[in-house]
Amino acid sequence: MPVLDERHDLAHPVEGDGAWSESYYFNAYDPVTDTGLFSRIGVRPNEGTIDVGMAVWLPGSELAEYRFVREQREMIDTVLAVGAVRYEMQALMKQWRITADAEMLVRTLPATRDEAVPDPRTGRVALDLTFDALMPAVGVDGQGRAGAGASAATGQTVGKGHLEQAGRWTGRITAGDTTYELGEARGNRDKSWGPRRWGGPRMWRWFSINLGDDVHFGGIRIGTDAGDLHRGWVWRDGEHTSIAAWDVRTELAADGVTHRVTDVRAADKAGRVHRLRGDVLRVAPSGSGRRGTLVNEGLARWTYEGIEGAGEAPITGHGIAEYLHQLDHEGRPLVPIE
Repeated sequence: MPVLDERHDLAHPVEGDGAWSESYYFNAYDPVTDTGLFSRIGVRPNEGTIDVGMAVWLPGSELAEYRFVREQREMIDTVLAVGAVRYEMQALMKQWRITADAEMLVRTLPATRDEAVPDPRTGRVALDLTFDALMPAVGVDGQGRAGAGASAATGQTVGKGHLEQAGRWTGRITAGDTTYELGEARGNRDKSWGPRRWGGPRMWRWFSINLGDDVHFGGIRIGTDAGDLHRGWVWRDGEHTSIAAWDVRTELAADGVTHRVTDVRAADKAGRVHRLRGDVLRVAPSGSGRRGTLVNEGLARWTYEGIEGAGEAPITGHGIAEYLHQLDHEGRPLVPIE
């Protein structure tokens, strides 16, 4: 995965596929305040829409959510305003500002999908956050031939081009009468362009991992009918290296689908194997609960045990372990969870 130049932070030429999308995603978590967010805006000009989804981690087990869609037939890039949410580029590949102020639906996250929780409530949530990049943006530009096998299949479901970048967050989140000043927040952002069909992948395991300012991981193992595609990167020692394979082992909750611990061996293209453990703090499910597509967004405390055989001291941080499942009529993953 090469470093991508600044033009990829701007809009890409729209292609003819009806599902063509250009989307922007950000996540953040601050362990000091136990708050953060994950949010996505997708521009779908061939369908004539732009939509936003925003989820705000609140202390404990609450999640505030906001969604909005409006008409949009032309591409936009440096300012994306949808409903009460605004993404504004401050500097290409370096800085973004995200603001929001809205009545949001606040729900208590269940420990498993079978646990009963209180009915959602509404509450005022506002935020003003700035993302400052800690590394270059790496990814694939989506130009030229789409390749074959799993690569081609992925290009028709989750986008042809993609970039990811780690950063530090500053600013504040206000929920009701309480304001949280972010103190140690890190997170990743990504951007994808090309066809996007949510029901296309058979499964995926997506990781966004920040270990202080100097070590970061990102990437995905995505299941297609042509096999699994492994993509990703590690940033350490001031440089990035592509990930060749994600070997994942999961400890599940009693419901058989909610992940609790994710053990990862990430083999990079320099011949190193990185050992990581994600202890999931809470999971935000979206999509179908019993049939269809289910995405479990796991907020995790990550421990990086270093490179196998190097005798490195473990370091800790936070990030995301996101699992996508396609469920059968009985609510079981079509692809067994490893």
